[in-house]
Amino acid sequence: MPYLGSEDTVRELRRALCNPNIQSDQLRYRNTVLKVIRAMSQGVDVSGLFTEMVKACATADIVQKKLVYVFLCSYAALNPELSLLVINTLRKDCQDPNPMVRSLALRNMTNLRLPSLVEYVEQPLTAGLRDRAACVRRVAVLGWAKIHNLQPNSETDAAVVNELYTLLRDPDPVVMVNCLRALEEILKEEGGVAINKPITHHLLNRLKECDVWGQCEVLRVLQRYRPQSEDELFDILSLLDASLVSPHPPVMAATLSLFLGLCSALPAVGLAALERVRGTLLTACGSPSREMRFTALCHIQLLLRSLPGLMGVHYKRFFCGYAEPAYIKQRKMQVLVELVNDENVAMILDELKGYCTDVNADTAHAAISAIGGIGRSYSDRCLEILTGLLGLKQEHITSAVVQTMRDLVWVCPQCSNTVCEALEGCEDTLQDSQGRQALLWLLAVYGERVSSAPYTLEVFIDGVRSETSLGVKMELLTTTMRLFLCRPAETQDMLGRLLHYCIEEETDMCVRDQALLYYRLLRCGIEETQKVLQGRRSDPSLGVLIGRPAEPISHWACSFNTLEPLKQGTVEAEPPSRGSPEHVTFDPKPNSDLSDTLDCSQIGKLHSASDRASGCSDASTEGLGSSAPPPLSLSLTPVLSPEEFEHLWLQRQDLHTEQDAEKREEEEGCACLLEHIRCPAIAHCSPQSLQAAMQLVNIQTLAFTPPHTLPWRVYLYTHTQHTQRGNAPHSTLIVGELLYTREANQRVKLVKKGLDDRGMVEGREGEPVKEEEEATSAGQRDSARENGEEDEVKVTLKQQPRDDTALKGFLSILTTVLHTLSSERT
Repeated sequence: MPYLGSEDTVRELRRALCNPNIQSDQLRYRNTVLKVIRAMSQGVDVSGLFTEMVKACATADIVQKKLVYVFLCSYAALNPELSLLVINTLRKDCQDPNPMVRSLALRNMTNLRLPSLVEYVEQPLTAGLRDRAACVRRVAVLGWAKIHNLQPNSETDAAVVNELYTLLRDPDPVVMVNCLRALEEILKEEGGVAINKPITHHLLNRLKECDVWGQCEVLRVLQRYRPQSEDELFDILSLLDASLVSPHPPVMAATLSLFLGLCSALPAVGLAALERVRGTLLTACGSPSREMRFTALCHIQLLLRSLPGLMGVHYKRFFCGYAEPAYIKQRKMQVLVELVNDENVAMILDELKGYCTDVNADTAHAAISAIGGIGRSYSDRCLEILTGLLGLKQEHITSAVVQTMRDLVWVCPQCSNTVCEALEGCEDTLQDSQGRQALLWLLAVYGERVSSAPYTLEVFIDGVRSETSLGVKMELLTTTMRLFLCRPAETQDMLGRLLHYCIEEETDMCVRDQALLYYRLLRCGIEETQKVLQGRRSDPSLGVLIGRPAEPISHWACSFNTLEPLKQGTVEAEPPSRGSPEHVTFDPKPNSDLSDTLDCSQIGKLHSASDRASGCSDASTEGLGSSAPPPLSLSLTPVLSPEEFEHLWLQRQDLHTEQDAEKREEEEGCACLLEHIRCPAIAHCSPQSLQAAMQLVNIQTLAFTPPHTLPWRVYLYTHTQHTQRGNAPHSTLIVGELLYTREANQRVKLVKKGLDDRGMVEGREGEPVKEEEEATSAGQRDSARENGEEDEVKVTLKQQPRDDTALKGFLSILTTVLHTLSSERT
């Protein structure tokens, strides 16, 4: 056919379909229908040929029928009335002697997806359930699931459900599996197909007859069954033993997931099952499919949490191939870190050293981080490799090495001497902000040991005007302050120039507020400054890590054979985006004692350290408590725009004001909290102080009213990360509002009182009344404080997803900050 436009093409095809000479020749007619399908696949709108194609389906040629049915299913929604014309042909084909024709007709009747045609489809589907051909029964079973999707609110026919339950014992295994899928869809609101003891044993006995995906479906459904006795449990486990060592990874994973669910009270049996699946997992790691390899590696990491030595002998299977993608290489390196022991550490480190010069920067960074992870147990060998990498003078390698050294000395302070010697001269190679932040943190903590530290800082300070990274500027402020405390003579002039620029010329509010905080700290005296800035240099609770303690299988069994291991691995593989190794960690303790000044208590008592987003590194000297719940980390990333905040806040506000709010909150997976905090002077503090105090603890203020304005409001948000023992970190988003209205109510009462008692408001100027009201209000506030009565700030917090522990911990942190600001104001 010559090239024609879409309209000319449709006109030419219609002429050919209506040509009696072509219709009389079966081969030419089929080729014409094929041209229509080819034009449809190329994006040509051939819906105008619907009538002609309906006529073409009345043929004995099964190939032509298939082609026509493809066309009709694609355009039936655009021509619902004309689709009625094909129903008679389809119903007639359902009675054809050829089972292939019958199954094809049934499949396409349900694929038309038109609710108006359901009444014509039900009778052929019911007959198809009892058809003598298995291929027709397979299509009929799935057809009822499609009909249910078309009319989800319609009442389910009990006779059809009973018929599907009967077909669970069909001799054809595909029909049996299709019945499970159909019943799961039809009975979704009732919890899916009912699994009892006879059905369970029937499915297990016929498991070997199913194909791979059929076995996975059966095993998934069987997870809802709980054996009634221990003998029955071991009978089931015996039947599953062959599937546990299946050469097909999907079957093995589904079987192991069922094993772990059944053996939750028998940890020894679960550990033995993990040993049995080692061979299949290693085979999957060498699969030609990249997706299969990645998934197998993610699940191996889960297994290593309970059996750290499971793959120790086979560590060479996790060496990276040259042609493998970066995400698989990174995951293999993470597994190698878990498999290190005294026997293989030399070979694994040598292999990782080769990856450090990979052409892919992400792979090189992952290899250097892996060496740093091994360095927690074998610090001398790893530091030798990292120091040698610095000699390459490659920008991305130097940056990754400095960041790794920073993290290493935080957990292994005995490495500090070697790290300080290696830092000499590496500042010339660093160009990215993360590497420079890491170098500045090391200079801040160990500056007295690095002879060139003041000269390195001077280069940074001289170029601060051209610095574009906010994190580097804030880290530079902290580093200069810390170095001034240990080497004042060499740093005093630089510190003065830096503070002058940040306070007088810097446009960023965060940098300016931090500089003002440090300036006021210096005015309080060197001793007070040292209390705040001379924090910990390492985390003594970590120490030298030798391996990982085994976790109970129950901690991760529920996430096995799901997408959860893949998500966890993605989070762990992300490079750090922080300027210092200290985490902003809080141990909630509502009744903590606070000092009277903002400058010291903000950092010294709140156990705040580096801001992940801004690079602020003010470490504290002690936490708020050791016997409190698990620590809570706050983060400003990912950043929430004002528009996103408004959308979330209004959405949660509607949820909070509707009836049955608690039930809706559970369904939406969110939480709302309303509290009142006693802090009378908070509404009078400056916006700069409020924002600086909030950001020191990683709480972002998006909008706030000016001081002395009533009602006074502040909108804020933060991200929390709450880690329970043995579980993966659980992250949530908290948005909140602070509202202060008491003084506004007092003014209304004062005006009413003046109108009622004196009658002098009318005809007077506004200024005297205002002055008198303010004086009276101030007197009432002083009287209230003397009597122990204080005004309250209304705090509304909304969280998604729900995590009550994290929400209460955040409220404790916010209360501490507000009390600190209020005490400073008073």
